[in-house]
Amino acid sequence: MTKYEELQEYLKNNQSTWLISGVAGFIGSNLLEKLLVLNQKVIGLDSFDTGYQKNIDEAILDANEIVGKDVSNNFKFIKGDIKSFNDCKQACNGVDYVLHQAALGSVPRSIEDPISTNEANIDGFINMLVASKDSKVKRFVYAASSSSYGDNADLPKVENMIGNPLSPYAVTKLVNEYYASVFAKNYDFKTIGLRYFNIFGKRQDPNGAYAAVIPKWISSILNKDSVYINGDGETSRDFCYIDNAVQTNILAAMTENSEATDQVYNVALNDRTSLNELYRMIEDSLIKNVKGLEKKEPIYRDFRPGDVRHSQASIDKAKELLEYEPQFRIAEGLNEAIGWYINSLK
Repeated sequence: MTKYEELQEYLKNNQSTWLISGVAGFIGSNLLEKLLVLNQKVIGLDSFDTGYQKNIDEAILDANEIVGKDVSNNFKFIKGDIKSFNDCKQACNGVDYVLHQAALGSVPRSIEDPISTNEANIDGFINMLVASKDSKVKRFVYAASSSSYGDNADLPKVENMIGNPLSPYAVTKLVNEYYASVFAKNYDFKTIGLRYFNIFGKRQDPNGAYAAVIPKWISSILNKDSVYINGDGETSRDFCYIDNAVQTNILAAMTENSEATDQVYNVALNDRTSLNELYRMIEDSLIKNVKGLEKKEPIYRDFRPGDVRHSQASIDKAKELLEYEPQFRIAEGLNEAIGWYINSLK
């Protein structure tokens, strides 16, 4: 039995209270579903700036189907904004574990609007950090980012080797790590940061100017629209399925390893897939599963400012200190995600 399997069995019989900021978002709603399945009490905080009520509703519905009974009584929603310290303070009251997912994502958005990115990702982060500390939560786990590696070209990415940030978004996520470290040193406050590498899966929004590549491409192919690739398509990423990210959040929150706290970890597969490879994998899977679709060449355009050329993460540290064991490789994750999008985008 893996450590994650052990923890799931423990949680089913031992109820705690968890706060998920950004609960209406992609990752937040998947965390909500999993914690409800594990019989945990969950407080969700969201302003709906980028999240959706439908994500919360679907997470609860899916949890009910898995458990076989209504678990909605274990969930309390607070409509609030992390930019408001009072909202953060209210949400943290009586909480055991905080999973801080709320942020304003997207490198291009941060380049276009650095002020809003700073307000959400730095002001909002310090609000959540202080509120959590004051409420004496047991563990503060936060969404960090692979963008923190900046212009460091070394592969695979190792946690203690970072370069210069390439976007305002990257700056904000790096500042989060500095703040978390300072709080650990000055207040003995237990934090863990998770540097997400291109997380994908169900409930990731395919619409909007800043949609992630996988849901956007799936939606475009299903609608027989053109697919655009920035650059020559040989840019590569370490794509990681959502269930692996959920696993690391729970492992980080529950770890009893004293060496594991006040740390940041890569959440990835230690793998690389080019955009050209990714496009073919998605197209082949959709053609196989949906009648009427035919192969179509993507349209290539200029490289996007602020993007790194290649990204691949070492996960040795997470394996060693958190006992992280990815359950889904990219092909398995894509099959799961594509099945969900086919049903949801009908």
